Amino acid sequence: MLAQRPQRCASRAASRLKPFSANGSICKVPRNRTVHCAAAKPPAPAPAPADASHEDTASSLPARGQGNSPQWPPKALSGITAGAANFAAAAAVAAAVTLAGLLGPPGVGEAGTPSPLAALAPGAAQAVSTEQLLFLEAWRAVDRAYVDKGFNGQSWFRVREAFLKKESFESRPQTYDAIRKLLASLDDPFTRFLEPSRLVQLRGGTQKSSVTGVGLEVTFTADSGLAGSLLRVVAPAEGGPAERAGVRPGDVILAVDDKPTTGISLYEASDLLQGPVGTPVTLRVQSSGPDGKPLPARDVSLMREVVVIRPVSYATCSGVNSAAVGLKTGAGAGAGEASEAGGAGAGGRVEYIRVTTFNSNTFEGVYAAIKEAKAAGVDGLILDLRNNGGGLFPAGVQVAKLLMAGGDIVLISDSAGVRDIYSADGSGTMDTKTPLSVWVNKGTASASEVLAGALKDNGRGVVVGENTFGKGLIQTVVDLSDGSGLAITVAKYQTPAGVDINRVGITPDIRVSPDSLAIGGPAVCDQLAGPDAPRVFG
Repeated sequence: MLAQRPQRCASRAASRLKPFSANGSICKVPRNRTVHCAAAKPPAPAPAPADASHEDTASSLPARGQGNSPQWPPKALSGITAGAANFAAAAAVAAAVTLAGLLGPPGVGEAGTPSPLAALAPGAAQAVSTEQLLFLEAWRAVDRAYVDKGFNGQSWFRVREAFLKKESFESRPQTYDAIRKLLASLDDPFTRFLEPSRLVQLRGGTQKSSVTGVGLEVTFTADSGLAGSLLRVVAPAEGGPAERAGVRPGDVILAVDDKPTTGISLYEASDLLQGPVGTPVTLRVQSSGPDGKPLPARDVSLMREVVVIRPVSYATCSGVNSAAVGLKTGAGAGAGEASEAGGAGAGGRVEYIRVTTFNSNTFEGVYAAIKEAKAAGVDGLILDLRNNGGGLFPAGVQVAKLLMAGGDIVLISDSAGVRDIYSADGSGTMDTKTPLSVWVNKGTASASEVLAGALKDNGRGVVVGENTFGKGLIQTVVDLSDGSGLAITVAKYQTPAGVDINRVGITPDIRVSPDSLAIGGPAVCDQLAGPDAPRVFG
């Protein structure tokens, strides 16, 4: 069902989550119960590791009605993951509540439910321990920010009372275990607890140009829940050990070095997949056949190595078989230059742009590619998003703005409907008319799905390949007072047409086997010039 769109107006719809102050200060409740407020410092950027989960990271990119777009790349990227920065910031700040907000008046809580004090001490007031306060802090963060206000079909207040009564809070490890159990009750593998060390790891930076491991981005199998979840490959890194060994998007990893992956966290998966350069690791992989049925599992032996991350590569293809690919010469950026062949049958020029991830360097790379295309006078553009698991959400939005004269790019929705709309306003565009072909596959996920959906729904490009991955959940990271944190699902992506990306993905306009399309500039140019060139421009 499509979410109701907000009224179009100059200002953003008011959020239900109100920050404590308008100057960006953050308030926390330390153990001495005194509220301290300090100016928020932008944390280090926060990517998911290449051999772990994937979550888009947002910066201070404004939604519609929030002023002009910032300079790109932004000077600092926020530490929240996946989604609209202002939306997630509101969720995070709303989760940082005072002690009075956590406990409420003795004996009564929100919506007429007993307060935590009453749950702890029926009929008599008792002191609440530091460990219980930390648990309550986590509970309230989810209560305020979580996208599903049905909380997986359970009363969140009764869940709180039950945990306070039955769980032991004698030590920090016990408190952490209680928080993990609390989040597990939501049956949402992407809402998870982050120990202090994991939180530091998450905020390790998006500037990395290489990682050490097998070159895999993984998530959970769909519709399996948390307890029964397995690891599913989103995308292998181009040229990495896993890709060279034949691991493909959609493959399921049943075990790593004989350790079953059922029910493990994405961070545990990251620890298993990563390791020192030159160390071996064996994956038990299960692929699906053409009919979608699982094939027999196979063991894949890999050697960990440094995997170089190159977000953008591009090449100008000459002598393209224009008739075969469905392209009219002289209709795009090269309209001012007649093709040497003089006809529509051959001799066209196409700029092939491959984007493997969205990081702080992606925008500049795509900008340079389009600049080269305009100088070459190309007749068509190919934007290859295959095996692009996403990355920085704002980078995908900015690339869309290079190619769109106007129109919505993505809708951010929660349980109350559409909350934010990101749109192209015509500023900073480079090419809005050259025919565009967008190549996708099962490894196209998250921010790359946002870009593909925007180009498709606005009629700017034709999408070619197979259905995309379908990763449209947005998480924000909420700091807890002891240095740990929570990653909480706060919203979802929708395409401009209102299609929920999560678990659905983007449906191609031209359906072809992704393996039938070449990868990389030289190979693509050769294929497009051949007599059997695929039709990719409609």
